[in-house]
Amino acid sequence: MSDIRFQHFPITHKPPQFVEEVVECFRKNESAISTVQGMSGNSDAVLRIIRSDLEAIGFDVEKSKKKTDKIFRPVTFGLNGTPQLKYEIDAYNSVTRVGLEIEAGRGVKGNAIYRDLIQGMVMVNVDHLVVAVANEYRYKSNQKQMVSKDFDKCVDICNALSGHTRVQLPYTITIIGY
Repeated sequence: MSDIRFQHFPITHKPPQFVEEVVECFRKNESAISTVQGMSGNSDAVLRIIRSDLEAIGFDVEKSKKKTDKIFRPVTFGLNGTPQLKYEIDAYNSVTRVGLEIEAGRGVKGNAIYRDLIQGMVMVNVDHLVVAVANEYRYKSNQKQMVSKDFDKCVDICNALSGHTRVQLPYTITIIGY
């Protein structure tokens, strides 16, 4: 059984084919990225490992932390239609209009999941958001080794949002646990 798992929202819809393709990029590289098997690298390391597989299915992928190598999605437009506000995203597929964010230790403890969900709401032409998080994030607290079940916590957050009558998300979501 694979350590790579995913949950698609809303749970009343079957995940589209492109979700399976993105998940497969993670599964192909499971031995190098699985947090269940002990991988503890940062999100940039995970992105580096799966980059070529994402590019093979049509994603533009951040290549480095240099501004020219980053992927930005516009949020608002200013004078002469030029993007006024843009948010950084790890990868974007312009055909399927899928945005992808990969989080490591900051997924839950650093509240990155909330930032990703909000930024996904306002980015232009993002109809589906994929957020990949650690299945198990290991950290030390008071000299004790702790494990946070980030995937499970992020799924709970998305269940609450997508199933609530007070919230109408403008996109569908997939959470991937690696």
